[in-house]
Amino acid sequence: MHPTALEKSGFTTTLNMALSSTAPERSAEMVHRKQLARFGKWLYRLGFVPGTAGNLVVVDMQGRRVSEGRNVTSEIGMHLVIYQQRPDVQAVVHAHPPIATGFASCGLALVEPLCSEIIMSLGSIPLAPYATTGTEEVASSIQPLIVDHDAVLLANHGVVTAGHTLQDAFMRMETVEHFAHICLVARQLGCPQPLSCDRLQQLEEARSRYQRNAAPGC
Repeated sequence: MHPTALEKSGFTTTLNMALSSTAPERSAEMVHRKQLARFGKWLYRLGFVPGTAGNLVVVDMQGRRVSEGRNVTSEIGMHLVIYQQRPDVQAVVHAHPPIATGFASCGLALVEPLCSEIIMSLGSIPLAPYATTGTEEVASSIQPLIVDHDAVLLANHGVVTAGHTLQDAFMRMETVEHFAHICLVARQLGCPQPLSCDRLQQLEEARSRYQRNAAPGC
């Protein structure tokens, strides 16, 4: 399996996919490439990334380029560590949605249980410690968190999300920014009301049931 990485200034998106010389799988690869480009455009339209030129890079699971093209993104290690830690993940999105990145830049995780929708969909969104962009520190900073979370804030940097499909990872990025906006408004109003422990336990149990029912083979 090879993650195909689409890199633009401000975000990286990868899909874990098999490469083959057979015609059907070459066609499947083209579908994946179009998906990466389409979701990259959506990230730009949402204001989660700046608008600059991008390109596709195919790498192996060690981050080595396996096809002609531009150099591999310096942040590929962050994507690879997620694939290594989470066999269920087939797509990763990294971007800089402004409100969520604002929280990350203030050292604030999105863990306050304010919204039942977020508890059901993401649980909580922890904050990884600061790591210098483009270094192995970034992968190391998220490694202990990504095992139990589908979205992680990167201190003074941005957000990374993971999913079984690229759409899953993209929608989780949208959800993170949506929740960051809710948290910001609640703080501005000055009276956030976190869910009680009893309500939180009920939601977590419901989320566990949903995940079991949604698992392959159920």
